[in-house]
Amino acid sequence: PAYAPGTGTPVWGGLTSAQAAIILRELAGINVVGADVVEVSPPYDPAGITAVAGAHVAMELICLWGWTRRG
Repeated sequence: PAYAPGTGTPVWGGLTSAQAAIILRELAGINVVGADVVEVSPPYDPAGITAVAGAHVAMELICLWGWTRRG
């Protein structure tokens, strides 16, 4: 909840945004065919922390796809 409070189902002990980015970067070279950024709920997060975290994850995914296609 500290890293993504704007969700309907908060989970304690989850990944930090930095840990998620590291994992996604390690997938470079793997043919990822789909991904989802889910449970971003602005009514639960007036400060926008979760939206920013979700945007960072989405950016990492786009970079991953670009890197994989670049080959």
